[in-house]
Amino acid sequence: MTRATPYASWRSPIAAAGVASASIGLGWTAVDGDTVWWLETRPAEGGRGVLVRWSPGAGVVEATPPPWNVRTRVHEYGGGAFAVAGDLVCFSNLPDHRLYVLEAGGAPRAVTPAGPWRFADGVIDRRRGALVCVAEDHGGTGEPASRLVRVGLDGVAPPVTLAHGHDFYGAPRLSPDGTALAWLAWRHPDMPWDGTELWLARVDGGGDLIDARRVAGGRDESILEPSWTAGGALHVVSDRSGWWNPYRLAAGGGLRALCPIDADCARPPWVFGQSHHGVLDDGTILVAFTREGRWHLGRAPAGGGAVETIETPYDDISYLRVAPGGAVFVGASSTTLPAVVRFDARTGGCAELRVTAPDALDPALVSLPEAFACASAGGRRAHGLHYRPRNPAYQAPAGPPPLIVRCHGGPTAAAPAALDPVVQFWTSRGFAVLDVNYAGSSGYGRAYRRLLDGAWGVADVEDCVAAARHAVAQGWADRDRVVVRGSSAGGFTVLCALAFHDVFAAGTSYYGIGDLEALRRDTHKFESY
Repeated sequence: MTRATPYASWRSPIAAAGVASASIGLGWTAVDGDTVWWLETRPAEGGRGVLVRWSPGAGVVEATPPPWNVRTRVHEYGGGAFAVAGDLVCFSNLPDHRLYVLEAGGAPRAVTPAGPWRFADGVIDRRRGALVCVAEDHGGTGEPASRLVRVGLDGVAPPVTLAHGHDFYGAPRLSPDGTALAWLAWRHPDMPWDGTELWLARVDGGGDLIDARRVAGGRDESILEPSWTAGGALHVVSDRSGWWNPYRLAAGGGLRALCPIDADCARPPWVFGQSHHGVLDDGTILVAFTREGRWHLGRAPAGGGAVETIETPYDDISYLRVAPGGAVFVGASSTTLPAVVRFDARTGGCAELRVTAPDALDPALVSLPEAFACASAGGRRAHGLHYRPRNPAYQAPAGPPPLIVRCHGGPTAAAPAALDPVVQFWTSRGFAVLDVNYAGSSGYGRAYRRLLDGAWGVADVEDCVAAARHAVAQGWADRDRVVVRGSSAGGFTVLCALAFHDVFAAGTSYYGIGDLEALRRDTHKFESY
C-alpha cells in the first residue's frame, strides 16, 4: 500500500553502485556486408575497449580478448579506433598507441613501430594495402603535429604523410573506386563545430594525393561527416542554413541541399567517427535528427526532398550506418539503455543485436522526460527536460518536491531524452530533476550553439537560473530546496551559479573547471583555444 511520505526520503532499488556499473558503452559501429561491428567500453574491465562483431548464424562474437584495448587518444577524446574491410580489421591499441591488423583466424600484428605517434579515424585501402588515417606526432616540442598519413598494412615502411599544414585533420574518406579522397581540416582557434574545410584530392596508383583542393567550408561553416555513396557521390553535413543538414557535392562544385529540415542532423564532433546519415541502395536518404532533446530517424526520397519521420521506439540515435536492406545504429529510449539496432527499411522494424543491460529498470519506476522552454536573460529562450519524482511504492506528500538542476558538460553537449540511471536514482527517491540545455547547447541550431561565445559562465548560468525559477513558478519545485550539479564545463557553470546568484541552496561540481587561466595554459591542443 502506498503512503504519503516526505520527498527525498523514499527508498529506491536503484543503488549508487548499480548506477556506476549500469551498462557497457556502445559506439563506433561499422558495417561490412552482412557483418556488423561495434566497440564496447566495459567498466568492469577498467574501461577496456572491446571490438565486437555480429553476423547471421554466428551471432555476437568478441574479436579482441584481453589484454587488447581498442581505443585511441588522438585529440585526447579519441573515437574512430578501428576500420574494417572484409576479413581485415585495423585498430589502435591504447596502451602503446600502435596500429594492429587482425585477419580472420589470426592474432593481431603491429603495423606501426613503437614511438610517439597516435592514430585514429582510418579507412582501409584494400587495393593499395594501406590504411589512410589521422595521425598525431607527440615527439616534438610544443603541441603535437596533426596530419593525414598512409600506413602500409604489411608493417614494413613508416607512415607516409599525405597532408599537413592545418592544426587539425579528420574524417579521411576514400571513394568506392579508390580514386578520390575527401577529408576535413581546420585551424586554431576554431573547434570543428565552428568552422571546418572540406578537402578533396585524386589518388594515384601508389596512394599519393594529386590536385588537393578545398571544395567547401571555412571559418563560418561547420562541415562534418563526409561519406561516399555506392555510386560515387560525396555527401557531407553542413550548418550553412543554420542547421546541420545533409548536402551533396555537385559535379561542378558547390553543395546542394538534400533534405532541408529545421533540425540538427549531427552532434558536435568531440570524438571521431560519428555518423548521422547515409544512402540506401535504392537512393533513399536516411537521416537522424534531433528536436527538443529527442532524436528521430527520418527518410527522404532518392535525390533529395522532404524528410519523413520513421516511427521507432528510440529517443536517442547515433552511429548510423547503412547496411544491406536498411541501417545499423546505436539506439536508446526513455525507458531502455543503449542497444545495437538493425533497422529494416522495407518493414520499418528494428531488431536489437546487442543489449547492454538486459535487466532493465522497472518501467513503473522510470520518470519520463518532458521537454520545456522558458524565458531567460537577454530575450533568450532556455530549453531542457523535466523529470518528476516517481516511485510507485510511495504517495507524494502535499506541496512541490526538491529540485536538482543539472548542467551538462561540453559545454556544447546536450541533455538527451534517453534513459539515464543517474536521473532515475534521484527521481525514485523523491527529487525532481531539470536537465537544462542552456545557451551553447547543441541540437538547437548554429545560432543557439554560438550564444555562449564570449559569455561562458554568464549565459549558461542565466539559463540554469531561469529554468530553476520557471520550475518554481510552475509548481514543479520547492523554492527553498533547489540545488545545482554539473561536471567538467557544467561544473564551472555550477561554481558561477553559486558565486553570482542566490537561487540555489547548494551545488556540486564534479571535476569542474575552476580556473580559466589555468585551463587555457594547461589543457591539450584540441581545446586549447
